[in-house]
Amino acid sequence: MLSIKKYAAIDIGSNAVRLLISNIIEEKGQPTRFKKNSLVRVPIRLGADVFIKKKISKVNRERLIDTMQAFQLLMKSHNVAKYKACATSAMRESMNGEKIVNLISEKTGINIDIIGGEEEAAIIAATDLQKFVDKNKTYLYVDVGGGSTEFTVIHRGEQAASRSFKIGTVRLLNDIVKKSDWNELEQWIKSSTAQYDKINVIGSGGNINKIFKLSGKTIDKPLTYFYLTSFYNILQSYTYEERITELELNQDRADVIIPATRIYLSAMKWSGAKHIFVPKIGLADGIIKSIYYDTVSSNTQ
Repeated sequence: MLSIKKYAAIDIGSNAVRLLISNIIEEKGQPTRFKKNSLVRVPIRLGADVFIKKKISKVNRERLIDTMQAFQLLMKSHNVAKYKACATSAMRESMNGEKIVNLISEKTGINIDIIGGEEEAAIIAATDLQKFVDKNKTYLYVDVGGGSTEFTVIHRGEQAASRSFKIGTVRLLNDIVKKSDWNELEQWIKSSTAQYDKINVIGSGGNINKIFKLSGKTIDKPLTYFYLTSFYNILQSYTYEERITELELNQDRADVIIPATRIYLSAMKWSGAKHIFVPKIGLADGIIKSIYYDTVSSNTQ
């Protein structure tokens, strides 16, 4: 007997807003399968408002409401059974974040949870990450966002340490990350990984996914520190316009990809990692799994 349901995840980040719809395939005697059905990404850069002016602008508020209305209709068209909407760094730091969340609920019926960095890291940990982890090895998992980056040390398949830092691509673009923040991150990575002989980095986020795609590597092959350094230098040699025309990057990717690469390279350098694996998973994937395994509260369509 085959059962197929659809679950949805809404990820309201600092650089973009995403709707992921996945098929949940249940078959007697077989493990449950999670298959991506549809992914919609809308480049609303909430972080550019919040990290400078401390609140979401009227323009982006209206864009966000329109986007949520569109997402609500898409979920209805797909006959989504359950969904969860999460907002991260930008929304939780915005003075009018709660007000906008309430307004979206009134206008669209979509209920949004503003989550903290630790909860964000926990949801991401619910993804297919274990499929890519060799239990005999140690990893530093790095999830780069627009407002913050989540770091998790995984040793023998178990979480050994985890922390969220307010170092993200949109913050770096706007030059509002202090040197002391970098120093604190460096010390945390070094102290959290010093006891292990060898570390590999696992990278997640739209920017590292794009870099991996451009590399032409297969999913089981990592990028080397040398490759990522070379790519970083190439990115910096291009103008913003050339990154759009030559590398075929979207407008809202062409600027943040440089600070994102800097974060990944810093994590590799301070942990002594020579390789970074890119399994192409993120918060939205974790939300879907968390809904299914009932580790988070979810909503029905």
